[in-house]
Amino acid sequence: MSDLAGVAATLRAAGCVFAEDEARVLLSAAHDAGELAAMIARRVAGQPLEHIVGFAEFCGRTLAVEPGVFVPRRRTEFLVAQAIALAPARPVIVDLCCGCGAVATALSVLAPIRLYAVDVDPVAVRCARRNVPGEVLEGDLYAPLPPDLRGRIDLVVANAPYVPTDAIDLMPAEARDYETKVALDGGADGLDVARRVVAGAGEWLNATGHLLIETSEAQAPDLTDTMMAYGLTAWTLSDDDLGATVVIGRFA
Repeated sequence: MSDLAGVAATLRAAGCVFAEDEARVLLSAAHDAGELAAMIARRVAGQPLEHIVGFAEFCGRTLAVEPGVFVPRRRTEFLVAQAIALAPARPVIVDLCCGCGAVATALSVLAPIRLYAVDVDPVAVRCARRNVPGEVLEGDLYAPLPPDLRGRIDLVVANAPYVPTDAIDLMPAEARDYETKVALDGGADGLDVARRVVAGAGEWLNATGHLLIETSEAQAPDLTDTMMAYGLTAWTLSDDDLGATVVIGRFA
């Protein structure tokens, strides 16, 4: 089976909502009929399309993605857009919880730029080093950053894990079963990692710098309160079409 209609029908029967689009991706990625059949079988079994073909599309770029790594969501393009709107000329930007480096790679359009991406997951770091035109560091949030960045960063952006622990089992199988838990689990209320991002921001942002964190609409008020408790002026922006919410803070 190598025709679009046949592949799409198989995917549709397995519950794939965008069956024709996915069929086109599989057909273009497979080198022969045997590889195509194996890819279809993996998708029917529930594996994420991006893990099967080894790449994801984000902000018009093609990113390397390995099995287990968090697949960038389209809603995160809203985080990128807000960061671009706030960035000064020749910015210093840090992308925390970078995953495959989707946000950092998209922000590289701001060149010239000093760009850093950080993740605690070694597989994600390996992917990000294939994607990000900047320095990719392995470690916990701010810990691996060069000390000379203290007080010099223009933008800290973070798509930190924000799924409450008890809600992970309610996620689609392709997320809960195939993406690493460290990229999903935000603790009891989903904000454990985001709070740590906020707590460390004051040491690293410059006097006019901004902190941008993707979150859910329901979590935004608590995250805003957290930023204000650490002395930031904070506000929330949302995009209903993308289902995206970003909380932004600054000290000035």
